[in-house]
Amino acid sequence: MPEDSRKRAARRLAIARGHLESIRRSLDDPHVYCVDVLRQIKAVQGALDGAANVVLRGHLEAHVATAATRGDEQELVDELMDVLKYL
Repeated sequence: MPEDSRKRAARRLAIARGHLESIRRSLDDPHVYCVDVLRQIKAVQGALDGAANVVLRGHLEAHVATAATRGDEQELVDELMDVLKYL
């Protein structure tokens, strides 16, 4: 994975971790408002989606764009089809 992609994905994951920790702490409060928790959960999901997009773009740029020159384009297509089931 390109270094820039790794750094950007790590930053987004750190943001998600911070949001997740905030949610966990808020659940210690018996008066926490459910809608606030749901909003924070959506923020974590957004940060995780952002990290996934960064990793995917890095993969496309570093590996898929050069697959034809290496001759492994079918393997990469199969790999991407498999991983896209989870995105």
